[in-house]
Amino acid sequence: MNYANFPLDKRMPLLSTEPEKGEDFIDVERLLGMAARQAKVVAICAVIGLFLGVIYLQTTPKQYTSVASVLIDEGLNKVVDDISAVSATQQTDATILSQIEILSSARLASVVVDKLKLDQNDEFMNPPQSALAKGVGFLRGIVAYFRGSSASELPGIENVDAATREAMMKAATHDYAVLVLQTGLMVDRNGRSNVITLGYQSTNPALATAITKAYSDAYLADQLNASFDATERAAVWLQGRLTELRQSSQQASMEVEKFRAEHGLSANSDGQLISGKQLSDLNAQLIIAQADTARASARYQQYKAIVDSGSENAFNDSAIASDQPSSSVIIGLKTRYLAVSKRLQDVEANFGKDHPQALALAREKADVSAQIFGQLKQITESYRNDFQVAQAREAELRQKIATAAGQSSIDNESQVRLRELDQQAQALSTLYQTFLSRYQEASQQQSFPVGKVRIISDANVPLAASSPRSIRVLALSLVLGLMLGAGFGGLNEFNERFFRTGEDVRDRVGLKFLGYLPTIGGGRAKEAKPDDLPADGKVASLSAAEKRARMRVSLDAPASMFAETLRNAKIAFDVVMEDKDSRVIGVISVLPGEGKSTVAANLAGLLAANGAKTLLIDGDLRNPGLSRSLGMETEHGLMEAVVNGQTWQSVGKVDRQTKLAIIPAVLRGQFSHTSELLGSAGMRRFIENARETFEYIIVDLPPLGPVVDAKAFAPLVDGFVLVTEWGRTPRAMVRSMLEQEPYIADKVVGAVLNKVELKKLAKYGSLGGSEKFFDRYSSYYLEKSESRAKQAA
Repeated sequence: MNYANFPLDKRMPLLSTEPEKGEDFIDVERLLGMAARQAKVVAICAVIGLFLGVIYLQTTPKQYTSVASVLIDEGLNKVVDDISAVSATQQTDATILSQIEILSSARLASVVVDKLKLDQNDEFMNPPQSALAKGVGFLRGIVAYFRGSSASELPGIENVDAATREAMMKAATHDYAVLVLQTGLMVDRNGRSNVITLGYQSTNPALATAITKAYSDAYLADQLNASFDATERAAVWLQGRLTELRQSSQQASMEVEKFRAEHGLSANSDGQLISGKQLSDLNAQLIIAQADTARASARYQQYKAIVDSGSENAFNDSAIASDQPSSSVIIGLKTRYLAVSKRLQDVEANFGKDHPQALALAREKADVSAQIFGQLKQITESYRNDFQVAQAREAELRQKIATAAGQSSIDNESQVRLRELDQQAQALSTLYQTFLSRYQEASQQQSFPVGKVRIISDANVPLAASSPRSIRVLALSLVLGLMLGAGFGGLNEFNERFFRTGEDVRDRVGLKFLGYLPTIGGGRAKEAKPDDLPADGKVASLSAAEKRARMRVSLDAPASMFAETLRNAKIAFDVVMEDKDSRVIGVISVLPGEGKSTVAANLAGLLAANGAKTLLIDGDLRNPGLSRSLGMETEHGLMEAVVNGQTWQSVGKVDRQTKLAIIPAVLRGQFSHTSELLGSAGMRRFIENARETFEYIIVDLPPLGPVVDAKAFAPLVDGFVLVTEWGRTPRAMVRSMLEQEPYIADKVVGAVLNKVELKKLAKYGSLGGSEKFFDRYSSYYLEKSESRAKQAA
């Protein structure tokens, strides 16, 4: 019966089409599992980081920092600003930044170098360096060497005499000291205040303090010198300008008096000509008359327009002037008009327009409107008379102004020239007085120079090193170590592409998981790989007895976890193939060395020990690792039986203890047509003959990756067991292989994970997974059986 006829509920789907868990959201449980697995890597990197931090602390010279604070105080210069030619300006951010640039300038650094003779101080020029700095310097030296340059030589120095060469070297040393001083100087603004923090760092605390104090003194002196130089230059320039201004002012005053005498110009008490005063008064009166005329015309035209509009619109357009005696009459009439209109509307709304009361009110409304119109006509006539009077007064003033203007035209022309001369004289006199005052102030300030800066915190000898800070360095080293460990751990997890849990088998390739097979013998380094032995059959790591013991673990330790997993596989076979009397089961793997031969031998041994008639066939004709591990040396095997048409009895061997029948395989040179042999009619006859005798036929087949033998034998198999090595077999490779071989994939009953390290398995299981509880299963696995299996191995 073909496997495709098995009940659907007893088969697993070929490949899972469901999306992997954790793709749509962050799986916190998975992240915690990764952290637990990589905790050792992270811890090692953290220890390495701390160790490197300790080395850095031990090899790095201690640095001491001396700090002083300088205040840019405008109040200090207030006394001087009151008598100074230089105006005070409010300190701004740009001003503070300018002062910082002055402190960092090469000129100020040169003053400090000369004052302390730092270019001759070997401790300043060649301070002790850390191992890291020495390493960087060594690398720079190598780069400079390959570039063919030398920092110790000056260009063109070989072409000058000894004295010049010495001067050039001294200047270069001085410039280098200035550069070193600028590099080590620390200048910064303290927050948003006007305080500048000045500091220097050195391996010698006394030297750091001396340099900081020298910088503070040099900065104060520079400020005072700058103020003194500016005042001195201003005084010299003002002195030259005073002589010129005095002569110009005197000459201008003489020209004013001379012009006044020649033209006979006299003035009143305020210096203005009499004719000009009269014309000015007339012009002022004319302006007032024009305003009165315009106001009268506006009022007249407004009321005239209201009267011209008729009595019907008189009420709506009426404008009441507050200065008219009749205004109170119009206001009363208007109030009465509104009251009558309101009553009329109410009566018309309630009783209609033809009601007697409505008619009476309409007549009363018309009468009041006529009275308002009569009042408006009287007011309009009054405003017309006022307008005519204003026009007559304006005309009279214009005539007087014309007469006065003709009389004073000559005086006005002379007055303009006189005024111009007088303004020039006054301007020169004022400018002369200003410059004279500033000259006196500048002369006084030369003897009283005060800067706008003061030291509020003097430099003191530091008692403790400022760097390196042990706690900070160790903390940073620890953090960097943890980050490096996290990076390596993440890389390890990223490279994790293998089977670790049964969930991986179910979710990644969609196969039924049959169980875990623990590592035999205590470690991978000591494990033999019977599927991947050399052609001569020699194994250096394991003896023949040890290899045979590995093939009998399920017999020597029947209560072990290894045997329990194989029992679970047997149950899976029985469920899937319950309608078959004889079951052909192929044991396959994707890669060589995954332990399929060991699984096949132990599975067959377990079945035979339980009383089932079992036949074990070594179907790996190219590399018969099963036969070698069992120590079966024979001249005839599976190949001879198939080719010659023999039965299993002619080539089979029977285990005395379990009655397990074994068909070995004999390697015959470079025979490469093994796939044709396994899929031949002779092999089919051989299997059919074996089915008549055995309940289980376990066939150890070659791996799927290198050869196609398992695919050729697939039509004769009722079901496959896929053996994958824990932590070694790539999931993608297994999935790809099953997708490429759907006929084999359809017959895979389940998969087992072989060579499992149980101590590490719990780290890969989920919080609710069975992998976390293997330690509780130990009471069901007999330790004596396990120990006997290990001793035998």
